[in-house]
Amino acid sequence: MQAVFDGHNDVLLRLWQHARGGADPVAEFSEGSDKGHIDAARAKAGGLAGGLCAIYVPSGDLVLKTPDENGHYATAMAAPLDHLPSLATAMELADIAFKLDRAGAWRLCRSVEEIRAAMADEVFAAVLHMEGCEAIGPDLAALETFHAAGLRSLGPVWSRHNVFGHGVPFAYPMSPDTGPGLTEAGFELVRACNRLGILIDLAHITEKGFWDVARTTDQPLVASHSNVHALTPVARNLTDRQLDAIRESRGLVGLNYATTMLRPDGQENAATPLSDMVRHVDYLVERMGIDCVALGSDFDGATIPEEIADAAGNQKLVAALEDAGYGDAELAKICRENWLRVLGQAWHEPA
Repeated sequence: MQAVFDGHNDVLLRLWQHARGGADPVAEFSEGSDKGHIDAARAKAGGLAGGLCAIYVPSGDLVLKTPDENGHYATAMAAPLDHLPSLATAMELADIAFKLDRAGAWRLCRSVEEIRAAMADEVFAAVLHMEGCEAIGPDLAALETFHAAGLRSLGPVWSRHNVFGHGVPFAYPMSPDTGPGLTEAGFELVRACNRLGILIDLAHITEKGFWDVARTTDQPLVASHSNVHALTPVARNLTDRQLDAIRESRGLVGLNYATTMLRPDGQENAATPLSDMVRHVDYLVERMGIDCVALGSDFDGATIPEEIADAAGNQKLVAALEDAGYGDAELAKICRENWLRVLGQAWHEPA
């Protein structure tokens, strides 16, 4: 079994939502559940040894617009969020992460050494990520505090606009070049992340925002849960030119399991074959090289192929890649080593 360090999941969002209804998030994660995609037992069964766990402030239930007769759709952008309510929600999600850590249900990690130690101890290695930075605020006053608490990765925007930049909509077919890029506050956020050693994630930003980050950051370029636009032309996927820039920076792309980003027709349909996932991995490897390809499942945040179903099915993708000709050394890079290399670079750790 290949141990997997996954570049993106929304398990904290699911636990937070259920906690608001009275559920115990520690029990739901540690004792197992039939809800969502990730808990301790299913992660262990599928070799999911750790990952970037998102603090994401929801915009309500976003429902993809019904496709027209040609299969095309363009979902309206989510409305911007206010800072203080976003900060309150982000703190509640972070509190769940700390409760899980104190209970021993997972281990919050702040370095690659800590990730490897947790994986060796067979404890889920969780790294705090922030998806959309409304909780940070334009003056960046909360950034140092979140970093001290363990935040080691962030995406300036989700698929909505904020004071830092502009996000892309959920739309098919559509270019990621959908609007402006970073604001002045966004450039300051990138520079602050470079100084602190916080990874910058480009997964939801516009193409102009991508290039704004690329010309500002000193880190490898990373899109934690994105796929290939040439194969599935949704706005969230990456163009060949973007892939080339990621390769040149020795960054990475984490394969997103969301069916809308895998299927040629861009549809939300769990009856999506593993061959569509392999097709995207093959393209990424051919375009960028084996050192720049990883996994970014979007577990608990998307409709994924029914053959995988949840974290327990993760090795089915690994087996499909093995059947497609990937050897053990290549699979180790895709499953974890590429992520650990890039995280170490972003966090200013010795090679």
